[in-house]
Amino acid sequence: MTLRILLLAGSAEARRVAEALRDRGVTVQALVSEPPRGPDPMPVPCRLTTFDDPARLAAEMAQVDAVIDASHGFDGLMSRTGHAAAQIAGRPFVSLSRPGWDLEAANWREVPDVAAALPLIGQGARVFSATGWDSLAQYAAFPGARLLLRQTTRHDRRPPYDFVEAVFGTPPFDAAQEEALFRELAVDMLICRNLGGRPSRPKLDAALALNLPVILIARPPLPDGAQVLTQVDAVLDWAASL
Repeated sequence: MTLRILLLAGSAEARRVAEALRDRGVTVQALVSEPPRGPDPMPVPCRLTTFDDPARLAAEMAQVDAVIDASHGFDGLMSRTGHAAAQIAGRPFVSLSRPGWDLEAANWREVPDVAAALPLIGQGARVFSATGWDSLAQYAAFPGARLLLRQTTRHDRRPPYDFVEAVFGTPPFDAAQEEALFRELAVDMLICRNLGGRPSRPKLDAALALNLPVILIARPPLPDGAQVLTQVDAVLDWAASL
């Protein structure tokens, strides 16, 4: 009988998991909370949905054999709802969570959220932020002079505060590009989410080269009791053992 997997997608690893499972003959249905980014579509059927109702999601899980959570590291709602739904449906559940970045310099800090980062920002600082448009409400008490907010999709939305400046760019970026950008913008500090991995790493390498203070925003915790694996191959082995 063909194994059926429900994949909660949103991370770069989700595509790799989906492709590998498909190539092994597994039937995979992916769910996402926002349209996938980048030129490569998901290699399996993919549906946009909301994650606010564990009971509704559990009904969908009743049609599969197991659930793999490869959601974005900061999509805590998808992970929590997915885990709760899997418990209701009685389906095996595993979360794939890549290791975060370490604090590599004395002027690097990790804090739980943007609000906790604000007291660490000096008066008049020019801060480059990669925490996303949806985080802007948390910057209301920003003490610096300029918040330079990275945006990877061009738009004409007006920021809610005069101190915010959108900085548009299309990934991937390399460390040399990031360093040149930080110099051009006269950046004093970097704030970003602790995503881990290589694709988002160049801005940290640039900050290291320029000796800039870095504030990492910690990921939301994964659901209590969920099995957690950190490598794609380990998740594939888990699926093969079902």
